[in-house]
Amino acid sequence: MSNLDLNLLAVFDAIMSEGSITKAASKVGMTQPAVSNAVSRMRLVWNDPLFIKSGRGIKPTPKAEALWQQFRQPLLDIRQIATNEKFDVKTSDRIFRLGITEPSVDMILRPLRSVLETEASQIRIHSVPIYGNAEEMLSDASIDIAVDFYAGNLKKIHSSRLFSNRLVCVVRRDHRLLKTLDTNGKVPLKQYLLEDHLIVSLSGEPQATVDDVLTPLGVKRKVAMTVNYFSSIPVILKDSNLVCVTPQSVVASSVRNGELRVVPLSFDIEPAPISLLWHDRQDRDTGSIWMRQLISKVTSTETAKLASYFS
Repeated sequence: MSNLDLNLLAVFDAIMSEGSITKAASKVGMTQPAVSNAVSRMRLVWNDPLFIKSGRGIKPTPKAEALWQQFRQPLLDIRQIATNEKFDVKTSDRIFRLGITEPSVDMILRPLRSVLETEASQIRIHSVPIYGNAEEMLSDASIDIAVDFYAGNLKKIHSSRLFSNRLVCVVRRDHRLLKTLDTNGKVPLKQYLLEDHLIVSLSGEPQATVDDVLTPLGVKRKVAMTVNYFSSIPVILKDSNLVCVTPQSVVASSVRNGELRVVPLSFDIEPAPISLLWHDRQDRDTGSIWMRQLISKVTSTETAKLASYFS
C-alpha cells in the first residue's frame, strides 16, 4: 500500500460510480485498455479481483465495496479543495446514496425523481435500505443522507425533523370490524383484540409498536401473520379478514381509492418523529445542502397530501 499510485484511486472511484469500465474510461479521460491495465494493478495492490463479470457488465466484490466506503468521501473532499468546484444543479452528475426505510420510499423517491427530471437531470439517486443502522452507515460513508427515526445524540450526526410517522388501523372495505364502532366512531378495544392481525416484522417476531402500547394495558392481540415488506400490506388486506396498523404512507393510495378503510382506535399511538440525517463531513457541502433542502421540500408537500387523505 505504501507504493500505491494515487491515480488508481481516481480510476477505482470512477469504476465504482459508473459500474462500467467503458464509462469510467470516459469519465477520467483514459482509454479503455488503460483503465483495464489500472484494474490489473489494483488487483495486485489489494490482492483481490475487485470487479467480476455479471451479465454484460461488472459488479464489485465485497472488498471493493468496503474500500469504496473508505475512499469515496475523502476523494470528494480532495476534489472540491483542489478544483474549488461549485455545485451546479443543472450540470452535476453527482450520485447521492440515500438511506431510507421502506415506508418512506413512495412518499419521497417518487416526487424526488420528478423534480430531478426537470431541474437536475444528470444527478443520480442510489437508495440503500436501512434497518436502524443509519448512524453507522453515515459514519462509515456507506450513505450520504438518511431518512429515519433518530433518537441518538452523536456529535457527528446532524438531524432535521421531516415529518411525524402517523400510524393508522386499516381493513378491507367491507370488514366486519367496521360494524362494531361505538358512539364515538371508534372500535372498542375488546372488539379489536378479537381480530386476527397482520404486522411487518423484519425478524419474524410478532412484536410491533402497537404491542408496546397494549402491554401496559394488560392485554395482548393475536398476530396471525407477519410479513417482511410494507408494500405487501394492501394486497393481503383487501383479500382477507386481517387487521393492520401501519404508517399512513403505506396504504394512502388504497385508502383513497376505497379498497381499504381506516378504523379509528380507542387507544392512542404516538407518531414517531422521522428526521433527515447527515454526517458532519457533509454539513457544509453545497451539493448535500441542496439535496437535503429538496428532500425537505418534497416531503412537506407529500405529508400535506397524506393529511388530506386521512382527515
